[in-house]
Amino acid sequence: MTTKLVARAEQELPEVLADLRRLVEHETPSNDKRALDAGLADIEQWLTERLGTPVARQRHDGGPRGDVLDVTYPGTTGGTVLLLCHYDTVWPVGTLAEWPFTVDGDRITAPGALDMKLGIVHGVWALRLLRELDIPHPSVRFLLNGDEEIGSISSRPHIEQACTEATATLVLEPSREGMAKIRRKGLGLFDLAVHGVESHAGLDPTAGASAIHAIAELIPAITSLAAPERGTTINVGLLNGGTGRNVVAGRATCEIDIRIQDPAEMPRIDAGFRELAVADERIRVELTGGWNRPPMNPNPLSEKLFEHAKAAAEEHGRALEGTSVGGVSDANFVSALDKPVLDGLGAVGAGPHSRDEHVIPSESPGQIATLATLISNLRDF
Repeated sequence: MTTKLVARAEQELPEVLADLRRLVEHETPSNDKRALDAGLADIEQWLTERLGTPVARQRHDGGPRGDVLDVTYPGTTGGTVLLLCHYDTVWPVGTLAEWPFTVDGDRITAPGALDMKLGIVHGVWALRLLRELDIPHPSVRFLLNGDEEIGSISSRPHIEQACTEATATLVLEPSREGMAKIRRKGLGLFDLAVHGVESHAGLDPTAGASAIHAIAELIPAITSLAAPERGTTINVGLLNGGTGRNVVAGRATCEIDIRIQDPAEMPRIDAGFRELAVADERIRVELTGGWNRPPMNPNPLSEKLFEHAKAAAEEHGRALEGTSVGGVSDANFVSALDKPVLDGLGAVGAGPHSRDEHVIPSESPGQIATLATLISNLRDF
């Protein structure tokens, strides 16, 4: 089985890369509903071309965000493996015109190629090869969402429902240098608005209460809540305020990114935020936002799933390692429900969210064959 899978994956690599190009050339930025709808329509047509008509199909309305496509293809054994993918990218429409799909030796660069359109392609080809080679496998359910890069607000309930119905969930986000992602940090996204009192900085400075001066007091208090030894980091990434050099600022805002590994850090941070205060009583402080994703820490079922993945890789003469990353994904939601999940099973490459984003096509046959073997082996999970 293993020899045939790798050989077929290598043979089909030109078609795999043609499919990647097709998906990349439908730009699907998270905040462009029209582009997302068009891209998802083409993905669904492509799925049908490659895999036929699914036995179950739902398209969930994402409102202003991308819709969620949920399709299932029947297996030849019991169980269902959920392949979790997102089709949205961080790149706005028009990026492709200045940064086209480019092949340079064993490197393909294009917006969204790594994160995560090649992962979607790998998932489809893994199932296609299992079927072509008549290899026993459970049913495969694809859940494709269009708002992962902006928090999966609309798609989260569909992800949580699907993973509770699955034998296991495999997330086809890019690997980390070929390694699977077994641990991810949780994410908090908070916005701080400080409301002061405007006045003329020269004629009547004491009549004002500067929101900028106040937020300068608050930021050190916020960042002091970080605890790197516990895996907790805090970054104030955007700061705005005031209307002019000679105006005591009436308003200032900042955007805060918090990463945690230990779930117990959430209530500690929340308590610290509730204690935020400034000396000037005329200042009003307003905190909004919240915890977007819980941390992904291995549970016993996920550890068992990772052992299955390592065994699948070994069948192809590959060694699969696990790694911990600071970024988040939809795998965080699955893990928080204590369901078996493994992430980072997609493309090999580097540079996500940057102009250096690229994939290494020679790695695709091995990734596809390992994924296919893992899916097949999960009939006994």
